[in-house]
Amino acid sequence: MSTPAIRGPVPPYSNVNINAQFYQPSALVISNISLGVTTTITTTENNDYVIGQLVRLIIPPTFGSRQLNDKQGYVLSIPADNQVVVSIDSSRNVDQFVSSSATTKPQILPIGDINNGTTNVSGRLSTGTFIPGSFVDISP
Repeated sequence: MSTPAIRGPVPPYSNVNINAQFYQPSALVISNISLGVTTTITTTENNDYVIGQLVRLIIPPTFGSRQLNDKQGYVLSIPADNQVVVSIDSSRNVDQFVSSSATTKPQILPIGDINNGTTNVSGRLSTGTFIPGSFVDISP
């Protein structure tokens, strides 16, 4: 007689739900966008991004800057705790960012996870792969 692969229900404390607050870096709400050859994003909370991280902008139409919706860029610098300079050229043909009372808020989102990127030449025998700024599980 074979042993079943699963020996009963998994207790809830062993299978914690995936919640956004348990991962770093976070998706953040955008409060302002400064346009230029590089684009400066100001968020409502302090960010936990790192230089070199790939991010995506989600801008609902009521906030202006609709040309930046779904654009991707790399974090070039972090001038303040709640600001990120990204490699998106918004110097031409981009509307100004405006405040709105819409319920869907503009966001800056990290792209990727700890599992992507190139593997090392030694396969599994050497060091693991890590991409700066990739998601890290910090759940309790």
